[in-house]
Amino acid sequence: MSSRTLFSPLLLGVVLLVAVVVYLNLPSEEVVGQQGQRSTPVKTAMVKTQTFPITIESLGTAIANESVSITAQVTDTIKQINFEDGDKVQQGALLVQLNNTEERARVAELKANIDEAKRQFSRIADLRQSNATSEQLLDEQQARVKALEAQLDIANAQLKDLEVRAPFSGLLGNREISIGSLVQPATRITTLDDISVVKVDFNIAENHLASVAKGQRITASSIAYLGEAFEGTISNIDTRLDPISRSIRVRAIIDNTDERLRPGMLLTVVVEKRVLETLVLPEKALVPVQDKQYVYVVQDNVAVQTEVQIGERRPGVVQIIGGLQEGDEVITEGTLRVRDQSPVNVLNR
Repeated sequence: MSSRTLFSPLLLGVVLLVAVVVYLNLPSEEVVGQQGQRSTPVKTAMVKTQTFPITIESLGTAIANESVSITAQVTDTIKQINFEDGDKVQQGALLVQLNNTEERARVAELKANIDEAKRQFSRIADLRQSNATSEQLLDEQQARVKALEAQLDIANAQLKDLEVRAPFSGLLGNREISIGSLVQPATRITTLDDISVVKVDFNIAENHLASVAKGQRITASSIAYLGEAFEGTISNIDTRLDPISRSIRVRAIIDNTDERLRPGMLLTVVVEKRVLETLVLPEKALVPVQDKQYVYVVQDNVAVQTEVQIGERRPGVVQIIGGLQEGDEVITEGTLRVRDQSPVNVLNR
């Protein structure tokens, strides 16, 4: 008797709870149809013709137009540094001067020797005109002048090797040396990148190869700049496909005058294959049944299940190539609660 007393209120409470949940989830907008059936509240969209770009999407990596690690050509100590971290420099700008005291003295010595050798050559040439000296002596002196000039060229080249200059205009990275540091050809002084133009390398599948060409427009986006698109053009298509992935590498060029894109960035690249004028429908209107696609068309406030043929898809929208006509009203929200020939109440009219 005691068990029945405890069990009955518990069972009653569960039943009441289920009833409340069912009541709260009943659509409040439902109305009674002409035949006594309740009309299901739904939202619809009109099938219409609009521009539908067919695109290819891929991931790419940003690469500087030109990029190099600045190093010295010889082993010596640093005498002068003419840049700071992140400086923008022009081509040929002197970045670092190595110790060149000995080389400058050598150049000065050779110049003095050349001047003296030329004076001797002029004096011997004058004597030769009066037959006061031999032709051989004149030739020997001329050879001496040329030899000294060759030595001067070598000394100037060695002096130039002690100057580290920017090979092109661009943006410097962090300075990694100090005055007095001993640098070797393998020692990195800084980096230099030309990012006024950014290259983007990305891969596309083999079946899209015929749809891309040099000069074709692309857009790229980065998580660093949400909602922004950077426009560019395809500059090159590789000559070979990867035999494993059956994809081909494509390179695009993006103008980066504002220098917001940086080398190494991950970019989402969208290539526009072609643009169609076609019937378009929100993708959420589709109701897949086995291998077919259906939609519910509203006719006189009744849902009519209609099979459709779809074409290309884009996020949120789908191309309709058969089964519908422009102006048809299709259910987009509430499709799971309706059946063929059931009455509906369109809320967004």
